[in-house]
Formats: sequence, C-alpha cells, structure tokens
Amino acid sequence: MTDPSEMEIAAMRSVLAPLGEYVGAIGMQRGLADYSREQILMLIEVVVTAYQNHMLIEHEREAAKDRAYFEALFARQEQERTAALGSAR
Repeated sequence: MTDPSEMEIAAMRSVLAPLGEYVGAIGMQRGLADYSREQILMLIEVVVTAYQNHMLIEHEREAAKDRAYFEALFARQEQERTAALGSAR
C-alpha cells in the first residue's frame, strides 16, 4: 500500500490481534512455507476481514459525524429562516 492514510494504518494495526490468534492456533513454530493452501487462504481471510471490518466501522463513524454536522447546520439555517420570516411580518 502506497502512502496509507491514518485510517488505513489503524486498520492494519487492528489486524494484528486476529492474525496472532490464528497463527497461534495453527502453530507459531511453523514457517509460512509449511502452511497448507487452506491455512494460507484462511490467514488471508482473517487479515482481510479484520481490515475491512475496521474500515467499515471507521467509515460509519465518520459518516455519523458528518450527518450530525449537516443536521445541525440545516436546523440552524431553518431557525434563521424562521426568525427572518417572523421579523419581516
């Protein structure tokens, strides 16, 4: 990955625990070359799933912040519009 963002770096770090659990379960003393095809595929699945889950959670959190910001902005604009209409009468 070229020039990862802070969110991507955090997602990479979030993979360490599930990766460690998986490697520990199949044997940390074994070299990667000794893993079966199925074990390698499961390792990839563990890493990709953890990475994607972290990214999804972070994107949802950012979207919620953006949504709250815009809802507050629209509410403020509506109050200003209502006040302007009230004072124009």
